Amino acid sequence: MVKVGIAAYGTTPFTKEDQKIESVLHKSTKNLFENNPKIDKNDIDAVLVSTNNNSKYLSPILSEMMGIQPKIAHSIESLCNSGTNSIVSACSYIMSGLADMVFISGAERYDSPGQILSWDNSRGEFKHPIFWASIFTKSYKREFSISDEQLALVSVKNHKQAKENPNALSNKTYTIQDVMNSKKLTDDLKLLDCSQPCTGSASIILATEEITKKNTDNPVWITGIGQKTTSAGFTKNETFSSMESTKLSGQDALKMSNHTIHDIDVAEVHDAFSVCEPMALESLGFSDYGKGMSMINDLYETNNFKINPRGGLIGSGHPLGATGISQTIEIAQQIQSNSNKRQVDDANVGLVHNMSAAATSSTVLVLEK
Repeated sequence: MVKVGIAAYGTTPFTKEDQKIESVLHKSTKNLFENNPKIDKNDIDAVLVSTNNNSKYLSPILSEMMGIQPKIAHSIESLCNSGTNSIVSACSYIMSGLADMVFISGAERYDSPGQILSWDNSRGEFKHPIFWASIFTKSYKREFSISDEQLALVSVKNHKQAKENPNALSNKTYTIQDVMNSKKLTDDLKLLDCSQPCTGSASIILATEEITKKNTDNPVWITGIGQKTTSAGFTKNETFSSMESTKLSGQDALKMSNHTIHDIDVAEVHDAFSVCEPMALESLGFSDYGKGMSMINDLYETNNFKINPRGGLIGSGHPLGATGISQTIEIAQQIQSNSNKRQVDDANVGLVHNMSAAATSSTVLVLEK
């Protein structure tokens, strides 16, 4: 099998700034090439843009801004896991021989609404994703006897970790009481339980083994890929307290990489809302069902950054098209021992979990030295 490596990456701070999507894309692109001067733009065979702002001709526009004429150029939209889906597409091009080097850039504006299914939009007074997040939270609390105060620790932990991430939207820390006292959105959801949409971009270059080694002395390899879509509407989920697509895509990624979940040293999981982090940890196998919050509490008490070291979506912000790429960059930095104060000790194998909507679609990647 063709080996796929991460040859370079670049990112921008996540903000609430009002910028054109083209400008946002250009910022992380510029950052990537400034930090990786050995990259020859003429070697880039494909340009993929991950965004939900898909009404524009963004891949050809970005290609022109970069000064290249790639063989392949197109956009990819899959709501919140557009970024990792773009990475999977890039891997497919490289593994098939259609491309040797692929440039991927993900970007979103703070006001990108994503897509809302009309048959889900009519179910109750709250708009997505607040509606499904409330149902997940209520179901999870009821099934496993978890309190609002216990769930609030997810936000506390991830905001604390985001303080060590210079690109994070949040630079504040909160207490459990702060989370509990934040604006009540529904009976089960408060403002600080939620990730925030924002403006931001992240770019990454994937390449064959030969090209990766030519461009970096510290390569990271993508050795496992899992993708699973179970539905579009959240009401098709088997339960509202676990994530079936995450479970299945995680199993596939680990099998492909010849690893088990016990081999994972550091992970980025998709904490769009507080309840999503323990649910993801359980569905991926990091903990038993109903024990995710116990794991999170242990990590917090020991100042262990193993899960969501950059602050997760809750602390970092959630620019939809950039999120999965930003997660992947974080794990690459961890494996390269390049994460400064948020560095996890002996991080050799990492996992990325990126999902859409109410876990109706999930992508899992395994990365290693």
